Amino acid sequence: MSRPRQGTEETVRAVDSAAVRSFYDRHVRPATATAVVVGDLTGTDLDELLGETLGAWTGAPAKPRPVPPVTADDTGRVVVVDRPGAVQTQLLIGRVGPDRHDRVWPAQVLGTYCLGGTLTSRLDRVLREEKGYTYGVRAFGQVLRSAPDGSGAAMLAISGSVDTPNTGPALQDLFTVLRKLAAEGLTDAERDVAVQNLVGVAPLKYETAAAVAGTLADQVEQHLPDDYQATLYQQLAATGTVEATAAVVNAFPVDRLVTVLVGDAAQIKEPVEALGIGHVTVVAAE
Repeated sequence: MSRPRQGTEETVRAVDSAAVRSFYDRHVRPATATAVVVGDLTGTDLDELLGETLGAWTGAPAKPRPVPPVTADDTGRVVVVDRPGAVQTQLLIGRVGPDRHDRVWPAQVLGTYCLGGTLTSRLDRVLREEKGYTYGVRAFGQVLRSAPDGSGAAMLAISGSVDTPNTGPALQDLFTVLRKLAAEGLTDAERDVAVQNLVGVAPLKYETAAAVAGTLADQVEQHLPDDYQATLYQQLAATGTVEATAAVVNAFPVDRLVTVLVGDAAQIKEPVEALGIGHVTVVAAE
């Protein structure tokens, strides 16, 4: 997860034409491919069209690629990436948790949206509207890789930026929001607004053929059924406030969150240590 997806200077330099051909031969073949076609297919014989275009594509079946499980240490701690003189601190707070193959995912999506999915969410109401620490803070679940057997994981995170002098107070208020959520739970009103935003406006996300194709291709890549997205909206609409509360509290336990801060360590280390949210380690920015 820590490696740039496009590689580094050293790894890209090591890629030669033989390596490219070898990768193509091993992975780019009909046995490992799915064609996703979306559009007005009236009067189009799709089987014939695919036969004329991809029908001659050959290649031996590929061996299944081993997919090691995604694991991470979620011991509560703070890592400060030092950028001397930075006027803002970038926050990334989170851990690894359930992904879309887990039955808790719909409730987790709903609860996370209530926590930090929009401008009216709890985190923004406190950190942006009431305190003015930030232009916005978001909570989200970023799906990682999954295996053919349905195992996988997601990064559950809270992200945003605050001005350097208010890093400590902003973090204190953020963790207070999480503790209050665990103690009091979500309200029915928050749940209803989240469902309206996530489900009610869903058709707007699929106005283009490209959006539909991208969703279907993503489902194939993540080993999800073809009707996954439609079923998810039904599950979101049927999820209650209690379920959403339990899911988001389990997703963001205050004593098991890794807090990464990119900013001026000389100014933020001491105030953050005083919060007691975990051991603070300072590393140099590369």
